[in-house]
Amino acid sequence: MSKLAVVAIGGNSLIKDKTRIAMPEQLECVKETCQYIADVIEKGWNVVITHGNGPQVGFLLRRIELAVKELPLVPLDFIGADTQGAIGYMIQQSLHNEFKKRKVNREAVTVVTQVKVSKDDPAFKKPTKPIGEFMEKDEALKHRKDGWNVVEDAGRGWRRVVPSPEPEEIIERDAIANLVEKGSIVICVGGGGIPVVEDEEGLRGVAAVIDKDYASSLVASSLGADLLLISTAVEKVALNFGTENQIDLDKMSLTEAKKYLKEGHFASGSMGPKITASISFLEKGGKEALITRPEKIVEALEGRTGTRIVAE
Repeated sequence: MSKLAVVAIGGNSLIKDKTRIAMPEQLECVKETCQYIADVIEKGWNVVITHGNGPQVGFLLRRIELAVKELPLVPLDFIGADTQGAIGYMIQQSLHNEFKKRKVNREAVTVVTQVKVSKDDPAFKKPTKPIGEFMEKDEALKHRKDGWNVVEDAGRGWRRVVPSPEPEEIIERDAIANLVEKGSIVICVGGGGIPVVEDEEGLRGVAAVIDKDYASSLVASSLGADLLLISTAVEKVALNFGTENQIDLDKMSLTEAKKYLKEGHFASGSMGPKITASISFLEKGGKEALITRPEKIVEALEGRTGTRIVAE
């Protein structure tokens, strides 16, 4: 078998205009990203693709809110499933067309993925993950009767917040592994996966959001991947990001990554989860993690750019 890379695509990289999310424009972004992934596959890698869905969930929630006088609200776990299916469809169609153009005999398939979390995760007692659009106070408070947690966000308006528990198990892990073994390019754990808990009656979805990078790391570890590749908005990870003392990093050891994270170089809302996910992957036996921009993926694999994080 070829070496296996789990490639995590950010949800924001799949849209160009953040004020709207028209599907034709989003599909064009997906097509562009899939060209880079096809390049990786042509280099001899087997690939599992994960992706974010934050903007897509936000826009879908807004559509649902606008239709609330006519239609019932949709639970968050169903919205996660909807966006997994829609984004997966765009990725697998784009890869199919790219493979046909390149005469590559591969197929892509989407697995709508559930990810088990603990019902006792502390995150459920303190929801902090904002989702959806800003609302006026009166509108936000009305949603409390729907079971929403809503908070005022630094004077910018009110937003819904949900728990962000740690992923523990990929429910469809064996199905994904079987598809990978047969040579399929698998798209899975979209948006971090659909969070589910298990009780005496079995699995049930919960209103929560799992960090996409953490879930991608868990997929990579559980499949024994050789590489966790996280695409993001910057070409390289940096210390003192955005200051005149910024230092771009070509390579970090696991010890250095932990040290820089502890020192606060990586913000919790941006690079922090990516570094934490990379650390977790390496601690569970992964060989290396790589962080770079989507269009720089091949150059990064060849060691010409990007930031590598390696075990000691």
